[in-house]
Amino acid sequence: MSDYSKGVAFIDQKIVPIADAKISLLDWGFLHSDATYDVAHVWRGKFFRLDDHIERFYAGMKNLQLSISYRPDEVKAILCDCVAAAGLQNAYVEMITTRGMPEAGSRDPRTCTNQFFAFAIPFVWITPREKGLHLFISDRQRIPAESIDPTIKNYQWLDLVMGQFEAYDRGAESVVVVDAQGNIAEGPGFNLFCIKDGLLTTPAQGVLEGITRKTAMMLAIEHGYEVTPTNIQPEYARAADEVFVTSTAGGIMAVIKIDDVIIGNGSIGPVTRQLQDAYWAMHNHTNYSVEVDYQK
Repeated sequence: MSDYSKGVAFIDQKIVPIADAKISLLDWGFLHSDATYDVAHVWRGKFFRLDDHIERFYAGMKNLQLSISYRPDEVKAILCDCVAAAGLQNAYVEMITTRGMPEAGSRDPRTCTNQFFAFAIPFVWITPREKGLHLFISDRQRIPAESIDPTIKNYQWLDLVMGQFEAYDRGAESVVVVDAQGNIAEGPGFNLFCIKDGLLTTPAQGVLEGITRKTAMMLAIEHGYEVTPTNIQPEYARAADEVFVTSTAGGIMAVIKIDDVIIGNGSIGPVTRQLQDAYWAMHNHTNYSVEVDYQK
């Protein structure tokens, strides 16, 4: 029996244990970060907003001139099959398209055969739901949108990764980087929100327009709060009543410290808690969930 307990991957049109999933060294997804991807999650046996993730995945492929032979409904079935094969009730599920390899002797991307991969592993948390996050604001600049469109999920993460090392050196757990004007951009895999006097703000440009970000904005408006995408300077974030980050890897997560400044009273604030509870409750709503069939 193959060991699927640590997760599975879909590669070469079959499901294999995650440890057996391999791609060629010559794939431009590896050599050039020439790829796009999306990440969905499964919670208590149900995908959350899977159609939104797949829609964004196909939009990213179109913008990068990538294509695969699978229709969106077929990709959905593959992702569900991966989760079911692994037997995971709570899972982190990724779909990837790489440029692939060009014809022998060519460097022309038009000759590449694009490749589709997917995998499901146990759920990944940026920080546990009940634990607040300590962030460091780096002055390292995010790759400008004029160079790489941040609304297309990509693996251009060296700015974020080096920022993380800066954060670790200062005793923080993660990082947010800034744009050329010094405004907060985003962190490795998450968007940021500030709450001040009942107003929610989030960076307006130069960031991935995350599905969880979209959900948090919707929930905040439903609960009577005003939400304004705008430029956020570091000093505004440090002076906020509450700060939280949003990601598929954990949902809505409180920030309790930025640099050396305690946010609020150093615990999850009331608005963040309200939105957290509403976010996880949404997972049971049939409009936003897809149940995994583990009996297939």
